[in-house]
Amino acid sequence: MSSRMAGAALLRHLGPRLFAAEPVSGLAGRGLVPAAARILPVRMSNTAAEEAAREAAAPEQQHGGSTEKPKAADGQEKKGIVSYWGIIQPPKLVKEDGTEWRWFCFRPWDTYRADTSIDMKKHHEPRALPDKLAYWLVKSLVVPKQLFFQRRHASHALLLETVAAVPGMVGGMLLHLRSLRRFEHSGGWIRALLEEAENERMHLMTFLEVAQPKWWERALVLAAQGVYFNAYFVAYLASPKFAHRFVGYLEEEAVHSYTEYLKDLEAGVIENTPAPAIAIDYWRLPADARLKDVVTVVRADEAHHRDVNHFASDIHYQGMKFKDTPAPLGYH
Repeated sequence: MSSRMAGAALLRHLGPRLFAAEPVSGLAGRGLVPAAARILPVRMSNTAAEEAAREAAAPEQQHGGSTEKPKAADGQEKKGIVSYWGIIQPPKLVKEDGTEWRWFCFRPWDTYRADTSIDMKKHHEPRALPDKLAYWLVKSLVVPKQLFFQRRHASHALLLETVAAVPGMVGGMLLHLRSLRRFEHSGGWIRALLEEAENERMHLMTFLEVAQPKWWERALVLAAQGVYFNAYFVAYLASPKFAHRFVGYLEEEAVHSYTEYLKDLEAGVIENTPAPAIAIDYWRLPADARLKDVVTVVRADEAHHRDVNHFASDIHYQGMKFKDTPAPLGYH
């Protein structure tokens, strides 16, 4: 009973001083802010911030300052993002011709000019049993591809890129975990494989501007990606040299597919439409580039991915390790 009486007396004594409806400056003058802040820190900080914001806005309103919010190009109100974490929106970027950079998925320093002089006819002759298995596994996928897509190259490119972007991500992820687990460097191969995955994804974003997948093609992509991701994950854990060789042969087939695409464009079977804007910016193509130019640079990318994966497999066959062999970063 005595403790309850003592608590009540203490509350009567301190209550008016801690919870009085008095400006913050008055409390600061008496040196009581630290005590109050320990009891109500969040409420007091929010109140102070609101009062500061109102005080900052008052002079602008008194002097006739405009309170109209900025609007986007389409006339709709453009909302800025205010972050407690101090993250601010990057400044607007402009291209060389002075127009605003419109892409968030990549920046001007991520763009490049594809090396189209690369040899498109290179082929790794399978000799070892894992190589032969990888080669014939890829060849077995060609028949259903031809039956399903025939000469619908844009639709085939959409499906191809959803699959081609998987190995780099899986390999990069597993090498990343291995580097953490073994406390060792990766020789740059984590970054190289993730670059490959991102480059393949940009191919997909480009061909989405050329053709839109039908609902059954989306269902096929969903099934193919689910099967392929898990199968490649297990294969890479079991044998990285087999996994990279398989991707090397898969990229050889991609080069062949895009070569057929180019033949139909040149023959007039497929209309050579203007290049999508995203392709012009990503590959630094001329403003009047056509679809043929886009397919040409995409084929060059696939040829580079072919070389990188065959090279990665050769490293394992020669008994070397990724951490001791520099990765071909930025190899396009």
